[in-house]
Amino acid sequence: MHERTYDVAVIGGGAAGMAAAVEVRRQGLSCAIVERENQLGGILMQCIHNGFGVQEFKKELSGPEFAEEFMDMVADAGTDVFLSTTVDSIEESEQGKELYCYSRKNGVVKLNAQAVILAMGCRERNRGNIRTPGTRPAGVFTAGLAQRLVNVEGYIPGKNVVIVGSGDIGLIMARRMTWVGAKVHGVVEIQPYPAGLTRNIVQCLNDFEIPLYLSHVVSRIEGKNRVEKVTVSPLVNGIPDEDKSFEIPCDTLLLSVGLVPENELSENAGVEISPITSGAVVDSTMMTSVPGIFSCGNVLHVHDLADYAAEEARRTGAYAVAWLQNKKPTRQLRIKAGANVRYVSPGMINPELPDKLYLRTLIVKNNAQLVMKLNNNIVKERKLSHVQPSEMVSVKLTKKDVEHWKAESDSILEVSVQ
Repeated sequence: MHERTYDVAVIGGGAAGMAAAVEVRRQGLSCAIVERENQLGGILMQCIHNGFGVQEFKKELSGPEFAEEFMDMVADAGTDVFLSTTVDSIEESEQGKELYCYSRKNGVVKLNAQAVILAMGCRERNRGNIRTPGTRPAGVFTAGLAQRLVNVEGYIPGKNVVIVGSGDIGLIMARRMTWVGAKVHGVVEIQPYPAGLTRNIVQCLNDFEIPLYLSHVVSRIEGKNRVEKVTVSPLVNGIPDEDKSFEIPCDTLLLSVGLVPENELSENAGVEISPITSGAVVDSTMMTSVPGIFSCGNVLHVHDLADYAAEEARRTGAYAVAWLQNKKPTRQLRIKAGANVRYVSPGMINPELPDKLYLRTLIVKNNAQLVMKLNNNIVKERKLSHVQPSEMVSVKLTKKDVEHWKAESDSILEVSVQ
């Protein structure tokens, strides 16, 4: 068994994992990245469209270009990287944490680390998660798998396509399938509003005249060996109206029905998981319920942009270093999701060292107002031109914002949208 020792071990080599590792090395501590794929970059390597890096690098990049920027920084920082290596478990030890890993090349690898940063990303929900009835033919793919088949493997999944879900990857695949010569007959969305970014609705659907069926569901999949058609039903009071249902002949069904953080490893390590985000519950330093284990990126909560995940991960790397140097917050305020807010991350804030909050709303609204209350007193307000559940809202808090906050350590900061 190979054994190595580091100050920090990062699990996952996508945007978040690389950003966190680079920050740890920048501050002078030893660090290793463990990645189960045969290269760094994660899902970025199959995202050949532009739109990455505007915030992080001040230039527009494709997914692979965005990943390569971080790969260069990882190499320049001298970070050790274990590729094609899977972490099986995280165990406690007298020295810190023990990561038991497996790889075809090195066999069993044991990594000793004082701190661990979880950055495993997320996976797609599939047909079983949404329980669509019908037969079980070939031709049903998650949108991410179809993206990999087209962009990495060079295969076209089908010629006549229907997409379920208007999340960003589904919208992007509507355009991509059109570009490779397939006919996209429509995108079916269960909600009364799109789930993806507005720019993707315009660039991926409107520009190609692809229909978007809001408040509709695919109520049945039919086909013997291969998908032959799907039945689409409008929703009336949340129930499919069979009298107004219609059929769309197709040979391929792509599912863009949400993402789930990859937290099985976290749960086995004893990390508390939020029932709202399916990610870890973290404090103001991004540390989980297990001391010395931190979480960031899509494994914590699903981000809109890789830039946001990288930004959050960079701060997490700095927090892990501070924890190892015994620089811990003396006071943390709990954060509560108030009216029209699904969740706020992180779940606590240090008023002496304020940082950035991320949240998702439960409503679609123009000219909304973000309101923060401490002990029922309004401490910060901010105008939001538009909010919707699919677009994450970020709020940066400065020392000036919080210097007048006077509260006990058990006070709760409530964040609402009106």
